[in-house]
Amino acid sequence: MLLSMTGFGYASLQTDSVHLSTEIKSVNNRYLKLSVRMPETVSRFESEIEKLVRSRIARGTLSVSLRLRFLSGQGEYRIDSDVLRAYRDQLQVLERDGASAVSLTQLLALPGVVREAEFSDEELSGLWPAIEQVLCGALDHLEEFRRTEGESMQRDLERQCEVIAAEVDRVVVLAPVVVTDFRDRILERVRKLLQDSAVNVNESDVIREVALFADRSDVNEEITRLRSHIEQFLKLCRSGTSQGRKLEFIGQEMFREINTLGSKSSHVPISLAVVEMKAAIERMREVLQNVE
Repeated sequence: MLLSMTGFGYASLQTDSVHLSTEIKSVNNRYLKLSVRMPETVSRFESEIEKLVRSRIARGTLSVSLRLRFLSGQGEYRIDSDVLRAYRDQLQVLERDGASAVSLTQLLALPGVVREAEFSDEELSGLWPAIEQVLCGALDHLEEFRRTEGESMQRDLERQCEVIAAEVDRVVVLAPVVVTDFRDRILERVRKLLQDSAVNVNESDVIREVALFADRSDVNEEITRLRSHIEQFLKLCRSGTSQGRKLEFIGQEMFREINTLGSKSSHVPISLAVVEMKAAIERMREVLQNVE
């Protein structure tokens, strides 16, 4: 089962005292990078929020946004009416001396007029179960989104494995032909060079040259390893956990074997098969960039 690193999750919850809502957005990243936005009132829970998210998500860049509204009308900030009244009284004296009038908006911007609401430790601690519940709901929604995307990516990766496996089967059929073609070419070349001369070529020399070429162009080891990598890749794709990094490593190993296979043969049909396999590997790399 694969999980996409791109997704969106949302959840909301209303208790007797507060309304909570959470949005989680995620994009791909090689590591886990977490950003949390929340009201200053509940900033004490930041470490618990990070711990909860990290227990569910392994990789990706996540933006968590937590909103909170008190149903009693009590907000995060309060206007200190005593401070506001003191400012107003002083400004009224200045206005009588000719100073220009000051609006309420300007008064609210003055130091001390708006201050943070005060909550008891008991009130704040009682918010955590609701915060935890709404976060878990958003994470569940995000996971559902990521799983759906992951299923699509898994099908794509399996198709690319099928392409590579089919091309490997072609190479297996073509590989013996490479040596035969080389033998026929070298014999034809020797015949043309010696047709007007009395020089004889030792048959063992030709056999030795063909044997050396066959050894240099032998791709059995690469094919065996490539098939093993394909099998391991598919096994990881279908396992119970999403293991994007391991899949990336196996993809790199597959590319090395394909590259070596191509460098060992100048046979045109095999070269075309190698091109198809490299194209499939490139597609796999694009998909794996977004797999957790």
